[in-house]
Amino acid sequence: MSEQHQARKRFGQNFLSDPNIIRKIIDAIRPQPGERMVEIGPGLGAMTEPLMARLGHLNVVEIDRDLIARLKAAHAPDVLTVHEGDALKFDFASIVPDGAPLRVVGNLPYNISTPILFHLADYADKVKDMTFMLQKEVVMRMVAEPGTEEYGRLSVMLQYRFNMGRLFDVPPGAFRPAPKVMSSIVRMVPRPLAECTATDYGVLGRVVTAAFGQRRKTLRNTLRDFLNEDDFAALEIDPGLRGERLGVADFVRIANYVVMRSALTEEISHFSNENLV
Repeated sequence: MSEQHQARKRFGQNFLSDPNIIRKIIDAIRPQPGERMVEIGPGLGAMTEPLMARLGHLNVVEIDRDLIARLKAAHAPDVLTVHEGDALKFDFASIVPDGAPLRVVGNLPYNISTPILFHLADYADKVKDMTFMLQKEVVMRMVAEPGTEEYGRLSVMLQYRFNMGRLFDVPPGAFRPAPKVMSSIVRMVPRPLAECTATDYGVLGRVVTAAFGQRRKTLRNTLRDFLNEDDFAALEIDPGLRGERLGVADFVRIANYVVMRSALTEEISHFSNENLV
């Protein structure tokens, strides 16, 4: 593909151009012939072409109409399927109607990287693994451990569903135009469903969001809409701690406790109302 394309800030475009880095990323992905894979934001095809060469066929999701036209002109449909549109709204399950494991890769735009990660988490049960290039700061938050400055909502919600590892860094000079930040490659492998024990994922999300909503405040304050002093005692969690001191399993315990208590309250209320009739 011709590289005469003006990068667009509204799409967060920074095109990978260093052949050594490209080779290193492809080797880290280890694409195998016949695997079902989708690349998010193929851009000028720096990773697209070597991926196709190893896979035989590749799916890509692209929003830029100019790049879509270039991709379609450069590659036949039997080796490249171009899905036109926003990755944030794309149904990734549509690529695997037969239930085959899906592999997801891409150089994710910095400006929408977090929403895309949460969107992709909804398809974790259909995914074999995901390998992304992201802003290093975001990757450090994704893989952060409890008690560190980077640990927060993103860490907990992604680590609940994925095992993750930071592979290596990519310097700004590997892109055109060069971003002002360092990038990193991260691999995400879905955890077995048996290990994902939250009774209600939505409640888990609300608890975690509240816990990190005001990082300087203690759990006694941030979770006051969910837990009282007796609840903290029952959970054996110190209400004087801050959210970053709790591990993923602790948040799951809290969320499951909240769901259980709510169900018990409803049962008692229903029983009392029946007796009043």
